[in-house]
Amino acid sequence: MLWWPDEFCHRLAERGHFVIRYDQRDSGLSTKYPPGQPGYTFDDAVDDVFRVLDGYGISKAHIVGFSLGGMVGQVAALKSPQRMLSVTAISTSPVGVDTSDLPASGEAWMEHMSVEADWSDRADAVTYLVEDARLTAGTAHPFDEAGTRAFIERDFDRSGGYLSATNHSILFETGERWQGRLNQINVPLLVLHGTADPVFPVEHGQALARAVANANFVKIDGGGHEIHPGDWEEIISAIDEHVGQRTPIE
Repeated sequence: MLWWPDEFCHRLAERGHFVIRYDQRDSGLSTKYPPGQPGYTFDDAVDDVFRVLDGYGISKAHIVGFSLGGMVGQVAALKSPQRMLSVTAISTSPVGVDTSDLPASGEAWMEHMSVEADWSDRADAVTYLVEDARLTAGTAHPFDEAGTRAFIERDFDRSGGYLSATNHSILFETGERWQGRLNQINVPLLVLHGTADPVFPVEHGQALARAVANANFVKIDGGGHEIHPGDWEEIISAIDEHVGQRTPIE
């Protein structure tokens, strides 16, 4: 949840939007499962979106998701379009599509991911995560190491079981049920993607936008796999314009 910063959400709220953020399973204060053994599926993660809305008594809403969250948004639009007013997918990849012809993740980041941190050692784990943030950052803004470290320390301590979040990588296998169905999405879709994203290169976002009729694509010049404060105004304005064309939440 903290990866949607307070100020970012406040700025959206100042434009008249009711903003809900939550901890996905295996993150923050949510339920934790043993690393490598998530007790839930990708579809469960999708259904969690609607469970959160139910908790607020909201029948329809605009969904904004980053990375895995963007994939959750795609499937939510397929699974329960009657509850979706729009989807905004940020720094993500198309679901149920053969992406082997798209650029792979950057070598430096992949090499980093192949190294195992000592998750029992807070200092080692935090340093590992700071390096991950450095490698996934874009080129448009200087990397704020001190600010990043302070944020990661806060997130790490709040979680109480950060290693469980690695279960999210297993969820990227979304299953055969959603193969080849992106063209069935009839919910307004906005795709935002940084041109310097080393996790899902920008071509992934472009492929998603091409796969869905009438989708809008906005590139963030020099943006990485991140929602950088220097890009907030551009991102918030794009979201505001996108959802402003739709019916308010119900």
